Amino acid sequence: MNTRDSDHMISELEKKEGYILTDKPSEADLILINTCSVREKPERKLFSEIGQFAKLKKPGAKIGVCGCTASHMGEDIIKKAPSVDFVLGARNVSKITEVIHRPKAVEVSIDYDDSTYVYDIARNTGIKALLNISIGCDKKCAYCIVPHTRGKEISIPLDLLLREAKKLVDNGVKEIMLLGQNVNNYGVRFSDKHPKINFSGLLSELGKIEGLKRIRFTSPHPLHMDDEFLEEFARNPKVCKSIHIPLQSGSSKILKAMRRGYTKEWYLDRINRLKSLVPEVGISTDIIVGFPTESNEDFEDTMDVLEKVRFDTLYSFIYSPRPHTESASWSDDLMVDAKVAQDRLARLQARHREILSEDAKKEIGKIHNVLIENTKEAFDGMRGFSEGRSDNGRLIKIFDSMHSIGEILRVEVTKCDGGSLFGRVC
Repeated sequence: MNTRDSDHMISELEKKEGYILTDKPSEADLILINTCSVREKPERKLFSEIGQFAKLKKPGAKIGVCGCTASHMGEDIIKKAPSVDFVLGARNVSKITEVIHRPKAVEVSIDYDDSTYVYDIARNTGIKALLNISIGCDKKCAYCIVPHTRGKEISIPLDLLLREAKKLVDNGVKEIMLLGQNVNNYGVRFSDKHPKINFSGLLSELGKIEGLKRIRFTSPHPLHMDDEFLEEFARNPKVCKSIHIPLQSGSSKILKAMRRGYTKEWYLDRINRLKSLVPEVGISTDIIVGFPTESNEDFEDTMDVLEKVRFDTLYSFIYSPRPHTESASWSDDLMVDAKVAQDRLARLQARHREILSEDAKKEIGKIHNVLIENTKEAFDGMRGFSEGRSDNGRLIKIFDSMHSIGEILRVEVTKCDGGSLFGRVC
């Protein structure tokens, strides 16, 4: 989402203000720092960056702080760092060409609605593009700051999405990634009167766009993975058969404390239903270890889900409190010992690496449709190769065979190295 927000700001500045990008901060007339509040110590990292850019920038150049940390800190950023010229929150991206002309402007309202704002498309989109389908989040997860920085959930109208998707395809895009905090809750709320439609309906409509080869999305919420959604996922030929399904914890007790709204049993039931429809589906997830009150038994529940699902990709973190979240106010005696949390994370990640290696061996001999995303010429003794992702999300390298970016090829997996896959064009 931050990448997409950056794309929007860049395109607005290019088309309406005549800016062009530069790789050298010392040459820039405008330096934008787009921030995230999800990861650890975002404020410390932000002020460190501001300090570095303040030393590098040329006289008269402006510094703007944007994104989620901007949303929750607001004018405090300018108070702590006078070198900052403006602050633009994550819900106010469409105001970028306005705030650059207002000294010390602060626009961070999380109630601002730009869901019907039509952004210009950035130049050189490439073969893959990101497309926001909603903004904000209505969930109340105990550990998450997003509702505080991005506001209530609002869906972007279908006609705007179809129009932008068609423009992207006309510009050479082959694959579109749909973005939303809970993409499969699409249609829950629009700014104005709008024909009723849900995420399954949106996927169906996007699938009709001529020239669009692939549709991906992130992140669906397990709570909204009803049969209609899973069946559309399975039958729509343009929807890639890889999916990110955040678990967060395998313990129903911890999931309740997190306010996730589902249980371990519900999660596994949805996974089983999905795999019955799409046996070769690729599944990725997020897991937090060491959440307050997590016991050894709770952690074993998480390990049990890992064994049952065998995720293709795992993003795993040790819990750390965030400002403006419910869990940040919980007492210290509920916290898990840091060493215990570190040991649990290490065990989780080690077992996942073993699973990847075990499952990679099973891929040898299988044939995948691969969208070529990158090529590297042979150089200084290094072999040249092309690489891309299969329909179900597996990254496959093809050595000694150069192909054009954007091609979709049938590739047979010929060998593996740990979790890495290598193949040849059939």
